[in-house]
Amino acid sequence: MENVAVVGASPKADRYSNQAMRMLEENGHNPIPIAPAKDEILNRKAYPSLRAVPDRVDTVTMYVGPSRQAPVLEDVIRIRPRRIIFNPGSENPEEYDRLRSTGIEVVEACTLVMLRTGQF
Repeated sequence: MENVAVVGASPKADRYSNQAMRMLEENGHNPIPIAPAKDEILNRKAYPSLRAVPDRVDTVTMYVGPSRQAPVLEDVIRIRPRRIIFNPGSENPEEYDRLRSTGIEVVEACTLVMLRTGQF
């Protein structure tokens, strides 16, 4: 089971981040909601930041736009997950080389499509 931090997780069922959390769980992964304004999402403890997560994070899947990513990306570099997925709307190519230089795999893709097609 892979620990997957969902940055920008939402309790709203129509949001892609919420759908990703549900699909990650259905596929045997452990989704970890990162949402500063929430205590819990889909019966899972929500964390205000990546650095607040007590467990190892294997993958970060990004659902916030580039204008809100600076502190998140600093945390990504600090916790060093295996990879980070930039979902549509969250792409931030100016940061990719910096992330890759720390050994983090950078993927520009849709988490939902990756899960549906067995590419996750």
